[in-house]
Amino acid sequence: MEEGPDTYRILKLRAEILELGSAIRQLQREGLDDAAAQILIMRKRAQLDHLVKTASAGGSLNITDIRRS
Repeated sequence: MEEGPDTYRILKLRAEILELGSAIRQLQREGLDDAAAQILIMRKRAQLDHLVKTASAGGSLNITDIRRS
């Protein structure tokens, strides 16, 4: 896998999405409002999708897409 700025940004977004998913589950367990975290995770996923598509179109990226749960 090529280690460029796009690769770093994709990995960073994936880590942020995982963190947000964990925060959402914790909020749900505690019965708290998770709407803001849900919106943020949707935005991060959209950023990730866009970045993966843009980088893939340039042919400089070989990263497997993550699936939304």
